[in-house]
Amino acid sequence: MIKTASTTLAPPEKNSKTKRIVKSNFYKWHRVLGLMALVPVIFWTVSGLSHPLMSNWFRPFIPQEIFHPKTQAEMQPQLSLQEVLDRNHLTEIRNFGLVNFDRGTFYQILNRDSIYQYYSAKNSIPLPNGDQLYAIYLARYFTNDKKTPVKEASLQTTFDDYYQPINHLLPLWKISFDRPDGMDIYVETGQSRMGTFNNNTRKGFLWLFEQFHTWQFLATLGGEKFRTVTLLVIVGIMFLSLLSGLTVYGLFWKKFKTIQQKRKAEGQEDKRLLHRFHRQIGLVVSFVMFTFVASGAFHLLVKLHNLKSEKVQYAQLIHRNELLLSNLKLPLADSAIKKVALVKFQNRAYYQVLNKQKQVLYFDAQNGKELPNGDQQYAVFISNFYRDSVGQKANPQLKTITLIKQFDNEYGFINKRLPVEKVSYPDRENWYIETTTSKLSTTVAGIDRAEGLSFIFLHKYFGMTWAGKNLRDVVSMLAALGVLVVSLFGVASFIGNKSV
Repeated sequence: MIKTASTTLAPPEKNSKTKRIVKSNFYKWHRVLGLMALVPVIFWTVSGLSHPLMSNWFRPFIPQEIFHPKTQAEMQPQLSLQEVLDRNHLTEIRNFGLVNFDRGTFYQILNRDSIYQYYSAKNSIPLPNGDQLYAIYLARYFTNDKKTPVKEASLQTTFDDYYQPINHLLPLWKISFDRPDGMDIYVETGQSRMGTFNNNTRKGFLWLFEQFHTWQFLATLGGEKFRTVTLLVIVGIMFLSLLSGLTVYGLFWKKFKTIQQKRKAEGQEDKRLLHRFHRQIGLVVSFVMFTFVASGAFHLLVKLHNLKSEKVQYAQLIHRNELLLSNLKLPLADSAIKKVALVKFQNRAYYQVLNKQKQVLYFDAQNGKELPNGDQQYAVFISNFYRDSVGQKANPQLKTITLIKQFDNEYGFINKRLPVEKVSYPDRENWYIETTTSKLSTTVAGIDRAEGLSFIFLHKYFGMTWAGKNLRDVVSMLAALGVLVVSLFGVASFIGNKSV
């Protein structure tokens, strides 16, 4: 007689009870997580809807966005830099430039204290409040507004709600015009360029985006790390809400379908429209929600990883006795010179000259000899300086140095500075250097590159650039609106009937 092993099976009633408990728990946690994520979702979607309006359709008009300086021949300086320094008893400077505006032609000298002073190129007399006057001139140039009174002119050294870190350039002047539209122009005088411009409408959008999308108020309360960690927790809750909703809808699809068919067969009124719309629209936009959540979480994680103390900035100091060659006797025609500055590296001072062909050339300040590939050499020097400041030593295995004249997927518009030299090291580590200011614009390596691509394609829909900015913005707004509608249907169904 063969004995068979007996298999213990759970009674059908017990299996059915277990399933009901599991379903009930899923419903419960989906509702709880959804309610916890509701306010952040409303904040993010509404402020996200405002972004295309702010940056595209309601962007204020400004007549000029780029300043076109005169050539050195057109400015007609009568005194050399050396003569101006000697007459004003200046023995060392950080840098200089030659500018022309409605007050005349001036030497714009950056002194040891990193403050610009202006000296006439005709008689070397200092111009009181010269930097402010030049900033106002530039603001009027950009707006083509020669008459409106200036309400306020202030030197801005920090970012705020209306001049945000995405603009990068500091310090600079904020010039506020006394106009009905409340126009503010932000001007970097050292490079004669505009940081950004805002009217009253744009200021409103900026405040909305700053407070409800980036949640800057959290940084004000507890610092940048507190803000980033808090947002990561909220994004995690949103992801769990999304996952639980997909689980409920996917695993229990037959139940919903059976209930609907039974209701139709019995001719009953469908009183659960809100629940049904929430589930159906949620499934449609679930992929969009996932791209927003995933790219946002990745962005925050990388930001948290990169939170470090402020980087040391390169600051040169050049003595008068290093400038033996007059800036007016460079081996280049004055009619070809658009801008002249000074740089110091490899224990020598050089005139850094931007010509009419937008090439940056380097001439020894003692003998006028041109430095071959000077801009590339200087870019490597500055790159090594910043690498050393963060504990990365100079790497002899340098791959390539590339001049970047326009933004691309890796070096995007948010970096603001152009042109830059891309200094590439092994392992695709790229350091972008703006040689005309000796600034590190950004570093892209490994995880930063992956995060940047995920953010512009999954969060900002740059994959639709081919369709044009207007259509891309419409699609991104519809995506955000879909997420908002799903959330509102969810809370409405919860209020209407707490049982799904």
